Amino acid sequence: MNGFRKEFTTFSIALIAVAIAINIGAGQIPRSVGLPLYLDSIGTVLVGVLVGPWAGALTGFLANTVWTVTGLFPQAIAWAGVAAIIGALAGAFGKAGWMKDWWRAGLAGLITGVVAAILSAPIAAYVFGGVTGNAGTDAIVAAWRAAGLDALFSNVAQGTMSDPLDKLVTYLIVWAVLMALPQRLKARFSGESVPAQKRSSPKKT
Repeated sequence: MNGFRKEFTTFSIALIAVAIAINIGAGQIPRSVGLPLYLDSIGTVLVGVLVGPWAGALTGFLANTVWTVTGLFPQAIAWAGVAAIIGALAGAFGKAGWMKDWWRAGLAGLITGVVAAILSAPIAAYVFGGVTGNAGTDAIVAAWRAAGLDALFSNVAQGTMSDPLDKLVTYLIVWAVLMALPQRLKARFSGESVPAQKRSSPKKT
């Protein structure tokens, strides 16, 4: 419980609020233009790797809840648990040092995407019949249904195509943001999950 309380400072709570807005704002883009991506976990992953798994999980859960309450995406609450797991995974990858290098950050995104796809597919298939309101992903599901797959496996197939790519993009965006943040700002968080900026040592004369 000490680790849980340690993650929730005034500064991290403010970051969670900003991250929720980022999730919803970025998540609306693919839904508006019909991209087969989501982009709704950028804030969640950012909080997870900066603060920790508990804060990341809470950010994901609250973001989907707020997204539903606003009416922008009423179905989002159904995936709140999945969003929480994405945040917890981000915290775990951050603490393990995977965000120090772009290639490990990308690999973390791919792994997270596979997990998200497996967890999300039954919800999309059995709760919403495979139609989630995103024209891009719904089109992929429809194509797999036309190929003869049932609702569940059509959503699994769509998820394994969209989720790993989506989370790869998400993690690389977060990695770039972390590398751009001032060290003193990153020091206000838990520290171990933040990639250290490489500094060149002065040459001896």
